[in-house]
Amino acid sequence: MTSKAYIRFLGGARTVTGSKFFLETAHINMLVDCGMFQGLKELRALNWEDLPIDVATVDVVLLTHGHLDHIGYLPRLLKQGFSGKIIGTGPTLTIASIILRDSAKIHEEEAKKANTEQYTKHVPALPFFTKTEAEKTISLFHEKPIDYWHFLSEHVSFRFQYNGHIIGASFIEIELHGKRLVFSGDIGREQDYLLYKPQKPEWADYLFIESTYGDKRHPDNDTENMLAEIIADTLNKKGTLIIPSFAVERMQTLIYLLWQLYQKNKIPNIPIFVDSPMGNNILEVFHRFPEWHKLSPSEYHAMCNHVNTIRSYRETWETIDDPQSKIVIAGSGMVTGGRVLTYLQQLIDKVSTTILLVGYQAEGTRGRQLQEGTHEIRFFGKYYTVKASIKNIESLSAHADQQDLLNWVSNIKNIPEKVFLIHGEPKALDAFRLKIKHTYHWNITIPKLNQRYELKL
Repeated sequence: MTSKAYIRFLGGARTVTGSKFFLETAHINMLVDCGMFQGLKELRALNWEDLPIDVATVDVVLLTHGHLDHIGYLPRLLKQGFSGKIIGTGPTLTIASIILRDSAKIHEEEAKKANTEQYTKHVPALPFFTKTEAEKTISLFHEKPIDYWHFLSEHVSFRFQYNGHIIGASFIEIELHGKRLVFSGDIGREQDYLLYKPQKPEWADYLFIESTYGDKRHPDNDTENMLAEIIADTLNKKGTLIIPSFAVERMQTLIYLLWQLYQKNKIPNIPIFVDSPMGNNILEVFHRFPEWHKLSPSEYHAMCNHVNTIRSYRETWETIDDPQSKIVIAGSGMVTGGRVLTYLQQLIDKVSTTILLVGYQAEGTRGRQLQEGTHEIRFFGKYYTVKASIKNIESLSAHADQQDLLNWVSNIKNIPEKVFLIHGEPKALDAFRLKIKHTYHWNITIPKLNQRYELKL
C-alpha cells in the first residue's frame, strides 16, 4: 500500500532566507530548519506572523546548521505552541545557543533604543524575542552525532552528514517507508581554508537543494593578494578598513587569512580589531570541536593571538577614535545590524575609509545597497552619506557555487522522483534549474512560499 507524506515550504522558497520546511507524515510531523527572514521588508514582516500550520502538531525540528536564517525563528515557534525536540550536531547546537542569546540581547537593546529615540512607527517597539525566550528554546536542544541513523518512529529515521559551509553544518537524510529525502542545507566549498570538503549524498528519492549561487561561478581570484592590496591602499590613505562579517565561519576565516598574510610578509603588522561578542564565542567552538576543522591547536592559538579582541562598547569607541590605520572586523555580514553599524555611523562618510564585503548580500540588505553603489544608507533612523570606498571579494563566500553544487549531486546513483530548488533568488534558481536539467535531465520544481506538495512513499 502506498503511503503519503506532504512537504510545505514555509521559507527558503524563491528567497535565500527564512528556511523552514514542514514535513507531514502519518507517523510524525517535523520541520527541517526554522530560520527567520532577512532582507526585503515584505519578507521581514513575515517574521511577525504566526506560521500557517498547527505548530503544536510539530514533533521535532531538525537543524542543518546554526546560521540565523536557519535557526532564528525557533523562539517564535515555541510561542506558537511547539514543545518537541530540536535536534542538531554538537557544533550546530552550540552555535545556535550563542546566536540566539546574542540576538535576543540585540533585539532587546534595539527595541529599547527605538523607543527612547522614537525612530520607530511601532509604539512600543518590541524585541523579536527575549533572552528568556531564547533560554527556553535552548532547553529543548538535543545533540546527535553525524554518520549514524537515528529513529524518530518505527518508519522514520534521519542522518546528519558533514557539509562544510560552517562548523557543524550537515545535510540531512530522512528515510520514510524506504524512500529517502535529502535536505542539502547550505553546502560548503570544495576548497575551504578551515573546513573539509562536503560529503555527497548517494541516493535521493526527493532532493531539496540550495541554489544561492546557482547562477554563478566563484571568481578564480588570488584572494590573498587582493586582500593584501586592499590593506596596502588603506595604509596609503591612512584610513580604516571595515569588514562587515558573519560571526560564524567568515570571521574566523578572515582572522586566519590575515594571520597568514602577516606570516608570509605580505602585509605589515597593522592593528586588527575583532568587534563581535558572538564571533569571539564562535572561536571557542573551533577550540571545543577540533575534529570538525583543519586547524591545529598551535595554528588556532597563533591566529587568535594575532588580533585584538574588543570586549566592551567603551573599547569600540576607543578604536573608532584611534587615528592610526587599522582593520576592523565587526558583525554583521550583510550590515543588517550589530557592532559594524557603530563604525559605519562614524566613518562611512570619510574617503579614507574602505568597506570590504566578503559574503553573499541578500536583496533588501544594507550590504546589497553598498554593493550596488548607493550614495547614502539609512540606519538608526538617519541617512548617512557614503564616501568610503566599497570593495568586494566574492571568492571568500562559504557557499558552493554552481559547479560545486553540480559536483555535490554527482554521486547520486538513482534518478530522483523530484528535485526542489530552494534557498535562492529567482534568477539563480532559474539558471540552476536549466543547468541541472541539461546535465542530469531530472524533474525540477521551484516551489513558492507556502506551497504544499504530496510525496508518494
